[in-house]
Amino acid sequence: MSTPSSRLLALLSLLQARRDWPGEVLADRLGVSPRTVRRDVDRLRELGYPVHASKGPDGGYRLDAGTQMPPLLLDDEQAVALVVALQTASTGVAGVDEAAVRALATLRQVMPARLRAAADALQVTAVARGGSTRPQVDQQVLMAVGSAVRAHEVLRFDYEGGSDTRLPRRAEAHHLVTWGGRWYLVGYDLDRADWRTYRVDRITPKTGSGPRFAPRPLPAADVAAFVAERFSTVNPWPCRGEAEVDMAASEVAQWAGRDALVEPLGDHSCRAVLSAWSWDGVAARFAMFGVPLRVVGPPELADAMHRLAARLTAAVPE
Repeated sequence: MSTPSSRLLALLSLLQARRDWPGEVLADRLGVSPRTVRRDVDRLRELGYPVHASKGPDGGYRLDAGTQMPPLLLDDEQAVALVVALQTASTGVAGVDEAAVRALATLRQVMPARLRAAADALQVTAVARGGSTRPQVDQQVLMAVGSAVRAHEVLRFDYEGGSDTRLPRRAEAHHLVTWGGRWYLVGYDLDRADWRTYRVDRITPKTGSGPRFAPRPLPAADVAAFVAERFSTVNPWPCRGEAEVDMAASEVAQWAGRDALVEPLGDHSCRAVLSAWSWDGVAARFAMFGVPLRVVGPPELADAMHRLAARLTAAVPE
C-alpha cells in the first residue's frame, strides 16, 4: 500500500466484505506485518469503527455493530445501486421517503466525478399506480411491532376500528407482513382467543413490552396461506410460489405487486410469495429483483428456475 491512509481504507473494505478475518490473512492481503494490522485496527477504533479482536491460534478481527453509525466504504457498484434504490424508495413508512431524499443528496455530494455522472444518468421517477394510495405507517410504530415479533413478545396496543373508536388489544406478535401495499401484524388475540390480522397504520402501541410467549402454529400451512385466505377470495393466478430473497422487505413489496405477500426475515432479507400465469412467469418475477434468492417451494417453481436459467444462458452468444 502506498500510504497509511490508503492501507486503512483497504483494511476497512476487507472488514466490511466478510464477517471474520484471521490476522495473518489480513496481513497477507494488505502486504504488511501482523503488527501493522494491529496498529491500523487501533486507528479504525479511534475513528469509531467497532473492530473486535479475538486472541489465540485462530484469532482474528471482526467488524461489529456499534452504538453509532460509522462512515461506510462502498465500491462503485454499491454506490450506484444505492442511488437507484434511494430514488425509488417508497415504503409507506412515514419519514422514510424524506430521509431517502436527504441520504441521496449526501451520497451524491461525496461521490467521485465519474460516479456522479453515472448517478445523474439514472434519474428515476417512481410513479404510483393509479388509485393505489397507501396509508402512511409511523416508523416508530413499525419498529415497535417488528421488535415484538422478533422477541416473541405480547404486544399491548390501541386499535382504531372502522367507527373511529380505539379499542385495547393484547396479541401475541407472530408475523409482520405486507399485503396489497399495506403493513399488517399477524397475531393471536389473547382476549378473543383467535388469530387476527391488524393494519399497522391503525396500531398505537402502549408503553412497555409484554411477556414473552412460545410461538404457536398458525391455522394454515404457513403465514402466506393464512394471509391469502383472509384477504383473497379468488386468486386470479393459477401458479403461486415462495422464495427467500436477499433484499429488504420494503423494497420487495414496492415492486412485487398487490397480490404478493412479503414477510421480513432480517434487515436485508425477506420471504416472498408471488403469483403468475405460469410457473415460468413466477420464476421470472423472482428473477427481476436481481439479487440472490432461495426457492422454498413448490417443486414446480424450482423446475421453472432451471428452465429460465437455461434459456437465459442460451440467449447469450458464445
